[in-house]
Amino acid sequence: MDFKNKNDDGILEKLVHINRITKVVKGGRRFGFSALVVVGNQAGKIGIAHAKAKQVPDAIKKANETARRKLIHIPLREGRTIHHDVYGKDGAGKIVLRSAPKGTGIIAGGPVRSVCEVLGIKDIVAKSMGTSNPHNMIRATMKALSKQNSPKHIATIRNKKISDVIEKRG
Repeated sequence: MDFKNKNDDGILEKLVHINRITKVVKGGRRFGFSALVVVGNQAGKIGIAHAKAKQVPDAIKKANETARRKLIHIPLREGRTIHHDVYGKDGAGKIVLRSAPKGTGIIAGGPVRSVCEVLGIKDIVAKSMGTSNPHNMIRATMKALSKQNSPKHIATIRNKKISDVIEKRG
């Protein structure tokens, strides 16, 4: 279930999951569809949304529009990975995201991979534990990503230079 669409404004839209919803009424069953979508500009901005409609294309369109309105910025190191290892939890969905050296690629499953691709992360190792429910996995991933701090942010909090905060690799 991987549907990509890149619009003229540079925002990548990715369909993560479609679910059929049944409402039982007097005359029988009414079917509806829900769509879970992630959108991003592949440069640190990402939005997620879930929408329902009677038809699949309408549900996807509604979810895309909602996700575009809810874009947030996530700091990335060198524009390719996260700054440090983070853990996120939402419901039964638990996720561990680890920064990786250049050339590693995205080592992540399903919904987490979609989030990383639209965000613009090129090197990451992710492990999801607990549920495989895409809704909880994506929300746990977003919580983990929003928990990370960039060295610039930490330096401003501590009133130090960025070079004092970053550890020297050698």
